Parts: sequence; structure tokens; C-alpha cells
Amino acid sequence: MDERLPILPTTVVGSYPVPEWMERLKTDCLRGRMSRAQLIDVHEMAIKAALRDQELAGIDIVSDGELRRDNDIDYFLAQLPGVDIVRTAKDFYFDYYDVTLARPLPPAAAGEFCWLAEDFAFTASQTHKPIKFSFTGPFSLASRIRNETHVEQRELMLAIAHRLNGAAHALVERGAQLLQIDEPFLAGYPDEVENTVAAINVVTAGVDVNWALHVCYGNRYARPLWEGHYDFLFPAVLDANVDQLVLEFARKGYADLPAIEKFGWDRRIGLGVIDVKSQHIETADMVATRIRAALELVPAEQLVINPDCGLRNLSAAVARAKLAAMVEGTAQARESLSPATEITVTTDPITEGA
Repeated sequence: MDERLPILPTTVVGSYPVPEWMERLKTDCLRGRMSRAQLIDVHEMAIKAALRDQELAGIDIVSDGELRRDNDIDYFLAQLPGVDIVRTAKDFYFDYYDVTLARPLPPAAAGEFCWLAEDFAFTASQTHKPIKFSFTGPFSLASRIRNETHVEQRELMLAIAHRLNGAAHALVERGAQLLQIDEPFLAGYPDEVENTVAAINVVTAGVDVNWALHVCYGNRYARPLWEGHYDFLFPAVLDANVDQLVLEFARKGYADLPAIEKFGWDRRIGLGVIDVKSQHIETADMVATRIRAALELVPAEQLVINPDCGLRNLSAAVARAKLAAMVEGTAQARESLSPATEITVTTDPITEGA
């Protein structure tokens, strides 16, 4: 499908609120009280509802809400060959597994991580909107492994990156056009940016889609894990083979935008205008004001409008209200553009759905 999006397209970062009943049913499955087939039905029902919420809000580029995933890590690490997870049933749905690697990962094999392509295909069958499909990046995944091998952490990260590259190729074969790499832990390890960029370039190598890279300050239980400024990404991130940086601004403020401009980032910026760590619902006027402030430094053609991070830690009602305010505020900001700019549409792969 060929979609033409307005200037300042709206999207989400990835995750969507998890219904309480889904948490309970996933726990039942892990403890043997419900079949895997039933759990798949539960996941698909939740994804359909999340897509409908986004469509009703008027979001231009939707996601599956990452609703098959307990969190940003376990869905991936549980599929790595050779990892040891002693206890899979959780006391709390969002908890991380305790993951150990006792021997080096074998070379990447065809088909590893390619279940992600099936996840995308289901989402594409349920919406006519363009889709952003996200997955956690190699640095954050490697960071959650207790590495008991002689392999250096950088090599472990690259081994994971090669598997994600295979998954990306499979996603393209199923029609994906916009893929996002999430690195939620990178802000806590600024000295690792160069290694992370090298691994990201392994992930994106030979995969002809529009690539986004999301870096935030953590969003565990709606709280940041770190604080700081995005200048730690530069200049190394300039070498990343991605088309867009998706960044957290609404909670922190927009003081980092001039720094990003100073370092010469000339690609797209996913502008966070919704604070996902607060239950307070922004007004449309507030969103429009934030976008207009960014437009003083960044051309409208470079901006994509999104929440700071995923919406997982919000209630569904609050998430819906925040998305509606984001869409309305973006519409107000579009109206303030000059007529020539306002009718501009994007023509890169971000405009193409599955």
C-alpha cells in the first residue's frame, strides 16, 4: 500500500498499555494453567485493540504495541541458543528474566529471530496504516546477559546484532518499511556509544528500509533509570546507518535540540512531545507549543511527532487521551505552517505501509 503522509506525521514509539487480564493469563500460561495456543489468541486480541485505539486517535504510523512481549528484553533473550533461564514463571509480569550465558553463542543460523517477521505479518493483516515495527538493540540485549564466557562483551553484542540483521531481512521480505532499533540502556553507558553504533550498523547492513534509532533514559515502571543530555551520542551517532533519531524531550525539555543541531544531525528526528512517565494528560495547545518551539531549530520536513517512549506503563484510558491530544496538537502546529509547507508530503519509505 502506498500512503502519502502529511507534514509532521504522528506515530508511537512502540509499546502500548498491557491489560491486567493479559498479565494474569500470561502468568497462567507460564505456570502450565493455560495452553500456548490460547495465549497466542490473547496476544492477537490485545494487538487488534491497540491498533484500533491508534487508528481512532488518528495516528499516522501505528505499531503492534509490542503486546507479545513482557518487556523490552525477555522476548528476545529467551530465543538465543545457549542462554540459561532457570525460572520462566514470574512473580510480576514486567520483571526481567535472570539470563546466563555459560558458553559462547554459536554462529547465527538461518531463521533465528525470524518469528519477528510473523509478528509483523499479523499486524499488517489487521491495519491499512503504515506500520513502525520495533525491536530491542544489541547493546541493551547484551547488557542483560550474565556473560560467564571468555567472549568479550563487544563480541557478544555483535553476535546478537548479526541475528537481528537476519530478522530485519525477514521483516523486509514480509513487507516491513519502517524498522526501529530501541536502545533503552545506552544512556546509562555513554562510553559504549561507539561500540553500539558499530553493532547497529551490523543490524542495518543490506536492509533497505527506513531505519529509526530510539534512545531514551529508561522507562522501567514509568521512572527514568538515568539522567543526562543527548550530546553523549555525538559525534559517534553520526556514523550510524539510520534515518531517524527518536528521542525523549517532553519530560526533559528541549534544551538538547540546539546541541543536536550543533553536531550536524541532518536526518529525521522523532520529537517526543508526550511525557509517558506522567499520568497528567497534555493539552493539544501544549503539544502544539512544543512542536512550534522545535520548528524554530528543526525544519518541519525533518520532524516526526511521537511520545517520549512507549506507553506501556500508562492506563489505556490515559494513553488514548494522550494520543488524542498529540494528534490534535500536531494538527494545530500544521496549521501554523506556511501554505507551501503545509501541503508538503513525505516521499521516503516512511510513507509506505505493508
